[in-house]
Amino acid sequence: MKVSAIRIVAIGALCVIGTVQAQVTAKDKEQLAAVLRTGTPCCVIDGRSAASRKQRPLADALVYRPDSRIKPTAAVVVIADRDVDAIKIAEALAQKHPGKQIIAVKGGINTWQDASRAAALLAMGIRTPGGNALSFIIPSNTCEQGKPLQELRSGAQ
Repeated sequence: MKVSAIRIVAIGALCVIGTVQAQVTAKDKEQLAAVLRTGTPCCVIDGRSAASRKQRPLADALVYRPDSRIKPTAAVVVIADRDVDAIKIAEALAQKHPGKQIIAVKGGINTWQDASRAAALLAMGIRTPGGNALSFIIPSNTCEQGKPLQELRSGAQ
């Protein structure tokens, strides 16, 4: 009886040790920006369709293939056309790289670009209202007469 109980405990311990999983999380813009402020991901995996990649190229991203080989030294970020696809790709990478942080981006490339921009601005000490538009205040008594140095134009012209 004692030998049998010891075997069960040993097998259970091996199962626990053998199931070290990667940390797969799905993050929205604010969560992703917070992660990006703490450090740069080792790689960005582009799991979007060929048409999406052609329409909106993503610089320095690795196109996902099931046989892709990466060596994650920091967080891995996965971007896809649909959140479900990003999570599936992240889970597939988690199987290959136990113990690594793998982030599936909620909202695809729009979230990635917004979060990257927000993290970069915050790193420079610039806060943006709503995270999208940069705001500024023109101090009083600073108006110049004559031809302006710059003109503000809206995108609707």
